[in-house]
Amino acid sequence: MANRMKTKLKLFLMTITCAAASASATQPDVKAAVDAAIAPLRTQYGIPGVAVGITVGGKHAFYNYGVASKTAGAPAVDSETLFELGSLTKTFTATLACRAQTSGKLSFDAPASQYVSALRGSPFDHVSVLNLGTHTTGLPLFVPDSVTNDTQMTAWLRDWQPPGPIGSRRVYSNLGIGLLGRAAAQSLGVPFRDAVQNDLLPAFGMTHTWLDVPASSMPRYAQGYDKHDAPVRLHPGVFADEAYGLRSTTGDLVRYLDANMGLAPLDAAWQRAIACTHTGYFTSGVFTQDLVWEQYPWPVALPTLQRGNSPDALYKGMPARALTPPLPPQAQALLNKTGSTNGFSTYVAFIPGQQIGVVILANKSYPNEARVNAAYAILDAIAKAKR
Repeated sequence: MANRMKTKLKLFLMTITCAAASASATQPDVKAAVDAAIAPLRTQYGIPGVAVGITVGGKHAFYNYGVASKTAGAPAVDSETLFELGSLTKTFTATLACRAQTSGKLSFDAPASQYVSALRGSPFDHVSVLNLGTHTTGLPLFVPDSVTNDTQMTAWLRDWQPPGPIGSRRVYSNLGIGLLGRAAAQSLGVPFRDAVQNDLLPAFGMTHTWLDVPASSMPRYAQGYDKHDAPVRLHPGVFADEAYGLRSTTGDLVRYLDANMGLAPLDAAWQRAIACTHTGYFTSGVFTQDLVWEQYPWPVALPTLQRGNSPDALYKGMPARALTPPLPPQAQALLNKTGSTNGFSTYVAFIPGQQIGVVILANKSYPNEARVNAAYAILDAIAKAKR
């Protein structure tokens, strides 16, 4: 008996030693892949700073490059540097809307005007809440230049006429997601900002994510640069909070991806909300349109991912086909989202069934295709290291 126990213990220790050796051997491979993916971006596009966060089975690693500002003496980028997230913000709005929907306070089938009362008697009597969250309203991407406040926005929306049948085309829209956020907040009986900052973000353990950056966190806020290298930061406009206004860190965002993959503690209500955001409601082009998230079967070829994140997919409308019934959340799928402001670039992608995800934040605007290429190479290296 004693000999058998000793033999089992020896085998167990050998297994642990081999596993540790394997982990230590693959980690440099992942780092080399991240280095190889990020270095050309910084060189080609003149990006001052890039922060990369990866999560593998809920374990995190961070790779940081450059500085938070070109100003002399600026701090190096790290996992607590604040970046503007741009349209990744939309996924938080979608999560809040799904929290309202799964709790019975918001109906995706109801007309948007049921929750945004100022739009009653307008075309939004015939636009569903689901249309808002899936970019199938026909609304344009940007708020018109002539609109600078909510009163003007309401007047513009009341006069707007759909360019075609509602639900027939996917047209990526800040306005649609802005209205989704307003509808969700109205149904919850809480101002949108309060719902995000006081409810959603704490539930996800995101303590360094802000719609308004407090004075105490301003030293961590990176300086952004536009395509001409001019310093720029976000100037909020109508629907900024709902569509593109969050600032966050790689440290917080890998926790966000963990929550989206079921690897972080969330109460049941928020878990249901996550599942709702991962549900496929339309197909459009090469991807399935979830509630804001864009989904691809895994494995997916790089050219397919590039097409789904191309300028055409962003700026041009594409035919959309409703999925009836909707597609339940898929474990073997890649979900992704880009985000941009004039001076910052974001890309996140994760694969729930593989329990891997990547976040890339930069303090300069650069093309989506380059972000996708870098993230794909990193995910490929992570997947190989897991084998």
